[in-house]
Amino acid sequence: MMEAGPGHTERVMWLRLARTKGLGATGFARAIAHFGSAEAALDRLPAQARSAGRRQLVIPAAETIEAEIEQIQRAGATLICGFEPAFPTLLGAIADPPPALIVRGELPLLTRPGCAIVGARNASAVGLRFARELASGLGREDVVIISGLARGIDGAAHAGALDSGTIAVLASGIDHVYPPEHAELHARIAETGLLVSEMPLGQTPTARDFPRRNRIISGLALGTLVVEAALRSGSLISARFAGEQGREVMAVPGSPLDPRARGSNQLLRDGAHLIETVEDVLGILAAARPPAPAPRQVEDCPAPPLDEFFEDETAEAEPAPVDPAPPRGPIDQLRAFLSPAPVSSDELARACELPAGQVQALLLEMEMNGEIACLPGGLVQRRRQS
Repeated sequence: MMEAGPGHTERVMWLRLARTKGLGATGFARAIAHFGSAEAALDRLPAQARSAGRRQLVIPAAETIEAEIEQIQRAGATLICGFEPAFPTLLGAIADPPPALIVRGELPLLTRPGCAIVGARNASAVGLRFARELASGLGREDVVIISGLARGIDGAAHAGALDSGTIAVLASGIDHVYPPEHAELHARIAETGLLVSEMPLGQTPTARDFPRRNRIISGLALGTLVVEAALRSGSLISARFAGEQGREVMAVPGSPLDPRARGSNQLLRDGAHLIETVEDVLGILAAARPPAPAPRQVEDCPAPPLDEFFEDETAEAEPAPVDPAPPRGPIDQLRAFLSPAPVSSDELARACELPAGQVQALLLEMEMNGEIACLPGGLVQRRRQS
């Protein structure tokens, strides 16, 4: 049975308001600012909803929240509410911070300077290597790497920072593994890094949860670095959030012949910092000025329009986006990791998880078909398709 220590009642009220269906992080922040406390908001919001012509608000009972807090403790995780000192200062400074976080792992990582590294799910072998090396180099300089545990660049960044410290922000509950092939990486981060989510345990992600997750990724970091991103991608959403939050936006330039680089190149045209080395990132982070925390309570805060408390009730929770199925055959796997940038056959074998001899044979076949060009030093690159 859980003991009710100091502040326990406030935590229960806070989480009841946070879990109220239809409120959302923005409505939660406005309710706290206007009413002054979660308890006052719970008392008065139902009447506000009725006045706005809304259906009855679904506010969870205190017993339901008590059970959730016990579940979090049994899972070896920690609940951090927005009013508590342990809540990350940088994240608390954004316009719509999550009301609460559920975390598992090394909590001190939240107090160290962080850099978000995000990018394409269908990344090239060159992009994966660069993300991994950047993450490893920044980690050696005591920078925590923050990403979203997605396929591609996210996974490579986490892998590069496992020894130094990495934070994975999830669109689901921290006990739900997504994508499935990152089960081992998920487990290792829970042991040596930190899993973070605003979602309850057991929650599976929907389409709208990924942009919400992205604002947390950028909100925890001093800056966000994009390594390979198409023009329409979640990585550009993270970069936009970073800019809106007053954080640094960085990008790695890519070949104009590779669609995976068009989004990151566009960021550079729009004024993002160009990144080529670990030292480039360190210099930008050292000069970054974190914004001051946003006030949690505003005295005499005027009442916002009633609808501004509530999310659109007509919006459907779409299922999580389904990533394209990975290539099935070995040669298709190899094609997916090739790009106009030169790469070694050893690096391709590592990315494909195929034997080096098999990769060499496949590359010979592709060269004979005119798909790739072989360069001095054992490097290969994809030929431009006419």
